[in-house]
Amino acid sequence: MTSGTPTRSHTSQHRRSRFVRQARTLAPRHVVLIVTALITAFPFYSMVIISLQPGQAIVMPESLFPDAFSLDAFYEALGSRDIPRWAFNSTIYSVVSTVLVLLFASMAGYAFAKKKFAGRELIFWVFIAMLMIPYHLTIIPQYILVGDLGGLDTMWGMLIPTLANAQAMFLMRQFIHGIPDEILDAAKIDGAGEFRIYASIILPQTKPIMATLATFVFLWHWNDFLWPMISQQSSENYVLTVGLNTLQEEQSPLATVMAAAVISFIPTFLVFILLQRYFVRGVMMSGLK
Repeated sequence: MTSGTPTRSHTSQHRRSRFVRQARTLAPRHVVLIVTALITAFPFYSMVIISLQPGQAIVMPESLFPDAFSLDAFYEALGSRDIPRWAFNSTIYSVVSTVLVLLFASMAGYAFAKKKFAGRELIFWVFIAMLMIPYHLTIIPQYILVGDLGGLDTMWGMLIPTLANAQAMFLMRQFIHGIPDEILDAAKIDGAGEFRIYASIILPQTKPIMATLATFVFLWHWNDFLWPMISQQSSENYVLTVGLNTLQEEQSPLATVMAAAVISFIPTFLVFILLQRYFVRGVMMSGLK
């Protein structure tokens, strides 16, 4: 029994020394991550704090640590006629675009990954080539085309040009390409048609990557500023990003502008929280594929 005690003591000391070495190695990384997180969170903290101080002069850094808070700026933002309307427009623009982008991208990805037809590779690489064209170069032709179709200052004119998403199609194609052909062949033997295979096999298998794309596409549309600003002339058709810019130009109270910014941030935060599990899984599986 006495011979076992030194062995256990040596093992315990070895574990402690290994723990200390790991702590010394990881401590700098943790410090960097904590500092980065604080720097990232600081603008959001400032936005919320300023929105809770309506009617007060903003003096830095004293205003970052106020003694009293008020929700009057939020009541003013939500009680106005424009901000709820802009939020509704942003919701329609983001939700409809996300649903249709996922639908079209998944269908195109399925066709390019599992179907054989003349010119498949050529068409696919033409789509990929579109990714190398800067988005801003297409704004003027896009504006002219939508204008000729009578879509300027309309919701459908703002929506339609954003539905053809080459990046989403590429990611869907890469993901669907990894689905075994044997599963699809078995479904065909059982008499399933193309739509049944797409709805019953392809869509359930692509939930992780679709959740990832849904997060990215929704955030991109919700935060989109350039195209909604160019395509919409009347204030009732503005989205939140364009509307907030007009509030700043009209010299609205800073607390009201920050309150509207907080309101515009909440939906994106909720979308990420709800889809976080699928988002992380989709990124990991995309990397493996």
